[in-house]
Amino acid sequence: MSPQPKPPSASVTQMTEYVLPTHANAMGNVFGGQILAWMDLCAAMCAERHCGTIAVTAGIDELAFEHPVKIGQFVRLEGRVTAAFKSSVEIEVRVTGEDGATGVTWPCVKAYLTFVAIGPVGVPCPVPPLRSEGPDDEARRAAAEERRTRRLRARAESR
Repeated sequence: MSPQPKPPSASVTQMTEYVLPTHANAMGNVFGGQILAWMDLCAAMCAERHCGTIAVTAGIDELAFEHPVKIGQFVRLEGRVTAAFKSSVEIEVRVTGEDGATGVTWPCVKAYLTFVAIGPVGVPCPVPPLRSEGPDDEARRAAAEERRTRRLRARAESR
């Protein structure tokens, strides 16, 4: 029996983190690695909601930091499934900085994380198909398929 399709909206995950001194470098900017850890958590929750099982990180694509977030500011994260494959999903995570006092926001980083669903016996298992909710979802899915093709090609070439 194949899993029932799920829309992206069913697994959207939002998080907000407060940047403390322990999260920051000597310049007062949050460590890139801390942002990555929060992105991984956000994407993991999103993947688990979609897959209905534990999912593990398989890779990260197209990561580029745009603007820093400083001590005392907020980091807002939003994860969304962009595509579902046989046993994996791609999650787009967008991160914005926010000055809590003024409400001003700015883009911080965006990346695409691939997660593999793990079944009860510890091996990859099928994931529910992604049911499009409109043209934006279709565009995200098409772009995700192109990224997947590039990833698979690069992996084959490196062997």
